Parts: sequence; structure tokens; C-alpha cells
Amino acid sequence: MKLISLLWGNMFRKPTRTSLTFVSLVIAFLLFMLLRAISDAFSGGVSLEGMDRIVIDSKYSMTDNLPLSYVQQIRSLDEVDQVTSMSWFGGYYREPRNSFATYPVDPESYFDIFPEQLISAETLGRFNNIRVSAVASEALAAQYGWNPGDTIPIIQDIFPQENGSWTWQFELAGTFEYSGGQLLLINYDYFNEAVIGWGKDQVGWLVGRVADPPEVDSTIQLIDGMFENSSDPTRSTTEDEYRRQFASQLGDIGTISGMILMAVFFTIILLTGNTAAQAFAERVPELATMKTLGFSDLSVAALVLAEAVALCVCGGMVGVGIALLLEPGLNANLSEMVGSFDMSGQSALYALGLATLLGLIIGAYPAISAKRLTIVDALRER
Repeated sequence: MKLISLLWGNMFRKPTRTSLTFVSLVIAFLLFMLLRAISDAFSGGVSLEGMDRIVIDSKYSMTDNLPLSYVQQIRSLDEVDQVTSMSWFGGYYREPRNSFATYPVDPESYFDIFPEQLISAETLGRFNNIRVSAVASEALAAQYGWNPGDTIPIIQDIFPQENGSWTWQFELAGTFEYSGGQLLLINYDYFNEAVIGWGKDQVGWLVGRVADPPEVDSTIQLIDGMFENSSDPTRSTTEDEYRRQFASQLGDIGTISGMILMAVFFTIILLTGNTAAQAFAERVPELATMKTLGFSDLSVAALVLAEAVALCVCGGMVGVGIALLLEPGLNANLSEMVGSFDMSGQSALYALGLATLLGLIIGAYPAISAKRLTIVDALRER
């Protein structure tokens, strides 16, 4: 207990300097957790559920639509087990800041293609039979307190209705499990019936499930070949490759995150190392006095090293803790752009390990100097 008190007292002998260094470490590890989560969201591996899925969109731009008729044409292929369509709907709930991902879909084929998004048979039946219905992810329904039967107004900024109204009214059929955060699905038949003329019989992209996953490449070539000479040629990819291509439009997220983290931690090493060196220089006479009182060279060196490690680890723990507290809010607001924004336990452990290593690197030189310190030379500097 006395050693802990001594350690704490030495760390805060200059409270302003220590506090500023501590805040810098907290920010560095908070940034580390955020960037790791973003990088993982963009470059996550293939899920077992999606190994047999392909995405079919416009050859020239993912913002171009495809004809609705492509759904039946692709579904008729023996190589394709199922296909569904999706479109970006946009809009917001009551206020512009209440925006989230919204897609018009065919209920039956959508949940057949995405079995990992669990929905009860009763809810799916209502969604399929009530044309003006919608289903919300559990996170989205909880966010706004929606219950089955509620009317949900979505104000549009892309698709007006045929009657000129920009406000779409949907009846909530129920909720479904979705790991990506906030998502609202609306019945495509109602959307196609009510949307203004230029938006009818159009879909944003298609998602198909191949009958034989090892033959996915040949199936992709077959589909693209069907529409190669049409006015709306397609570009098909596996679901995982589609995610990677989408992320690449924003840049190499992993490399960018790594470069930022390298710059941050290089700066932190310089800053914290300078603080440790100053603290050691100021305490040379005190360390000599401790040796005079019977502290061994190793115990003095260990104390100096422990101070650096404790400062870094405490800063890392607080930074990781703040990041985990921010995770639910960030996941709710960013999941529609980057997917599931999750901060894994592995990242937290990696951050704490990095904090320990950082403390050892920073404290190594002062600790070695403290071990080699001679009492006579040190007291002469008093």
C-alpha cells in the first residue's frame, strides 16, 4: 500500500503536466478504438450466411436503377435459387435529423435471401398482406418507441407520390432482428403503385442466392451476359466483393486508419517520453535519497518504470471505456453508412496491450538511468 501511495504521489508531483499527458493518452486510445471499429466495419470478412449471395447492380453506376423485369428473368435461371430487389428510399421521420436506411422490398423473397434477419411468421404475414405496411429493426423501433399498428410518416426528398405528396404513411407490421442497427423495410408493391411515374417498375439493385456456391463465378458471368447488349447492362459481384468495392470508393479505410494511428502514437511517444524524461531529471536527488534509505537499484528502477506503465494503462483504460460508452449511439447513427459499428473485445484487449507496451517503451530509459544512478553523483546535483 505504501508503494502504491508513493507511486501515485510521484505521478502527480506536477499535476498539470501529468493531467495534460493523461488527457492526451485518453484521446489517443479513444481514437484508436473508433478507427479500429470503422476499419472493421468496412473490411469485415465474409459472413457464413452470405457466402452464396451475389449483388447485381448497374454496370455504369450503383446510383442507376435497373428494370423490375430483371427479377423474374434472373429468377428463371436454374443457377439461381432465389432473387430479391432493393432500392434506396431515403427520407426522414418527422425531422431531417431522424434519418435511417429505408428500402422498398418484396417481403417473402427478402427474408428468404437474408435468413439471418429473423422475423416471426405472424409479422412476415402482416408485412406481406398489408400493402401499406412496414417492418422496422428492433433497434429502430426502440429508438422511436414504435409499436405494431402505429402509423409511421416518412417525409421524402427523392420519391414523391403520384398524387404530389412527399409524405408517405406506413403501418408498422412489427419488428425483426437486424445486427446492423437501424433499418426500415417497406412493401415494394405499395411503393411501386404510389410512386410518381418515373419511379415505377424500377429497382436499385438485386440480391440473388446461387444454387451452387462453388459455381458463383460462372453464375455471375451468365447473369451479366444476359443483359450485356441491353439498355441496362449489369455488373454482378459476390456480396463480400460488393462491400469491398463500396468501401474502396471512400479510399483504403484500413490503410488510412493505420497511418492516422501511427502518426498519433508516434506523437504520443514523443510527448509522453519527454514528460517522463523531465520528471526523471527533476527527481534525481529524490531517487538518490531513496537509495540512501535502503531502496535497491532494481526497486528504484521498477518504481520509475511502473509510473510510466501506470500512466499509459490508466489513460488507455479510460479511453477504451469512453469508446465503449459511445458505441450504442455511434452504432445507431453510423450503421447505415458503415454497417455494424461494433467495438470488439479483441480491440479493447489490443488497446490495453498497446498501452502497456507504450508504458514500457517510454519508461525504459528513465528506469535504466535510475538503476545506474550513483548516490554521490546524484546528491551532488542537489
